[in-house]
Amino acid sequence: MSTLQVSRRSTLLRPTAVNTVLADIRQAQARGHTVVSLMRGEPDFDTPAHIIEAATRAMKGGRTRYPDNRGEIVLRQAVAEKLSRENGVTYDPGTEILVTTGATLGIHSTLLALLNDEDDVLVPDPIYDAYLSPIVLAGGRVVPVRATIESGRFVLTAQAIAAAITSRSRALLLNTPWNPVGTVFREDELRAIADVVTRHNLVLISDEIYEAITYQGCKHISPSSLSADLRERTVLLNSLSKTYAMTGWRVGYCAAPAPIIQSMFLSLQQSSRGPATFVQDAAAVALTGPQDAVEEMRNEYTRRRALVLSALSGIRHVHVLPPEGGFFAMVDARETGIPSEQIRQRLLQDAGVAVIHGAAYGPGGEGTLRVSFASGGDTLARGLERLRAGLEAL
Repeated sequence: MSTLQVSRRSTLLRPTAVNTVLADIRQAQARGHTVVSLMRGEPDFDTPAHIIEAATRAMKGGRTRYPDNRGEIVLRQAVAEKLSRENGVTYDPGTEILVTTGATLGIHSTLLALLNDEDDVLVPDPIYDAYLSPIVLAGGRVVPVRATIESGRFVLTAQAIAAAITSRSRALLLNTPWNPVGTVFREDELRAIADVVTRHNLVLISDEIYEAITYQGCKHISPSSLSADLRERTVLLNSLSKTYAMTGWRVGYCAAPAPIIQSMFLSLQQSSRGPATFVQDAAAVALTGPQDAVEEMRNEYTRRRALVLSALSGIRHVHVLPPEGGFFAMVDARETGIPSEQIRQRLLQDAGVAVIHGAAYGPGGEGTLRVSFASGGDTLARGLERLRAGLEAL
């Protein structure tokens, strides 16, 4: 009797860190444990009312049919206006902007458009682990570039990137603000990286979904704004999930030179019709309407960040790296000498708090833990209390 087999490529995939930890949480709960989660990257804010109202109006107005597969032109124009206004870079909404079902599908479409089999994609180490499988699915190879911790922040140097480049290198994937580590790349750092990218004829894939969440004078800079040459070799990825608390709406966008966007569009149309038309109408209102809610959310994240730093200060052999952006704080527990996966398991079983181990994001994250403050209130307060007790018990 023959046995059905899955593809070789599918066997190369691994569960994401979030799904792995969620499975452990469910097992702990099944044993009767209560667990407070400080591990997910989902804002606990409601989507601003004027965005919801825009979607409702659109649905009532009959905007429930297939959308333009490139993205509704009203939304692409809103994206172009936003990028010019806030990021200092100009894109043609007709040919250089593509609307996607969240940033995740934008990443998939980008990689499928750019990579040939066995092309190398350089990624920082540590990095958000959900980038890695799409690279493999697109036929590419992941090449980690080790970051270091210097002066309380993770640093990725141009020298380290250059040292990892070979004749097969095709692209560099960069995330700023950087998940999981919270670094916001400074202009001098980006310019040094840009020089490596242009000298070695790479494409820069720039994921900027946390751009609106920065702290203490740190400012997000879109790499494509730094020079005309870099713009011509950059794919800018973004979504509305984090900025407008629209995670479930699944709407994102990409901006790049027209030939790249056209190739991405050919890939995209094989797997998606794009976000619902009424969702795109609401997204256009989000980008062009009042931004008060964005500022309010940033202010609340700032308060939560301060709470994390205060609650976890003074623990022997443990140091919190103050995040410059995003809503994750990395806890540096390397001095304990205990592997981060083991620390995570002990925190879950003994303290009833869930975080993600830094090693899930690459060897460069070993000895650290990612703590989320995307949720606040009682969840954050109770979680930090349990986390402190668990870390002190180490």
